[in-house]
Amino acid sequence: MPTKSLLKKLKSNWQLMLLLLILCNNPLVHADNQHTIMVLGDSISAAFGIQREQGWVNLLDQQLKHDYPDTKYPVINASISGETTGGALRRLPQLLTQHKPAVVIIELGGNDGLRGYPITNFRQSLQQLVTLSQQANAAVLLTGMQIPPNYGPRYTQQFYASYAETAQLFNIPLVPFLLTDIALTPGLMQGDGIHPTAAAQPQILQNVLPQLKAILDKLN
Repeated sequence: MPTKSLLKKLKSNWQLMLLLLILCNNPLVHADNQHTIMVLGDSISAAFGIQREQGWVNLLDQQLKHDYPDTKYPVINASISGETTGGALRRLPQLLTQHKPAVVIIELGGNDGLRGYPITNFRQSLQQLVTLSQQANAAVLLTGMQIPPNYGPRYTQQFYASYAETAQLFNIPLVPFLLTDIALTPGLMQGDGIHPTAAAQPQILQNVLPQLKAILDKLN
C-alpha cells in the first residue's frame, strides 16, 4: 500500500504534468514568443532583377533570427512586382486573415507615382492600408518613396509628402526614403534607374531596421 509521502509525490507530479499539458496546448503561450512580420510591397521588396534570396526582405529574415534567437519573427513577403496601393488594398484583407501579422511594413507607392495616379487617390489608398492593418491589431511601419523630378515639382512634392502626412495622421513610424544612400550611388541601382541592385539590399535593410526594431521592442 502506497505511503502518504509517495501519494503526495505522485499527486505533485500529476499536477505538474497537467500544468505542462495545459501550457503546451494554450495558443497564447506560443503567440507570446512569435510575432509575424509581413512586408506588403512592390518590385523593390519582391527583389526584381536579382535573386529573391538576395533581396532585403530575405536579409531581414536572416538578421532577425540572428538578433533575436529567443523570439521567432517569421517574415512573410507579400510583395508583387508592379503592385500599387490600390492593388494591395484589394489583397490585404485576405493576407491579414491568413497570416495574422503583428507588424505590417508598407512599401508601396512607387508605381502609383510613376503612373501619375491622382495624389488624393494615392493618399486615400495609403491611409486605408494603414487603417486595415491597425484594425487587425498589427503595428505598421511605413516606408517612403520618391519619384523622378520630370513629373513636375508640384506632383513629386505632394507625392513624397503623402508619406509623412500619413505617418503623422496615424502616429506610426516612417522610414522617410527607402533608398537613402542608394538612389544616387553608382553601382547600387540597376540599369533602369528604378530598382536597386543586389549590392544595395544590405543598405535597404539598414534603412528599415532601426524603426522596425523599435516596434519589436514594444511587442516584447
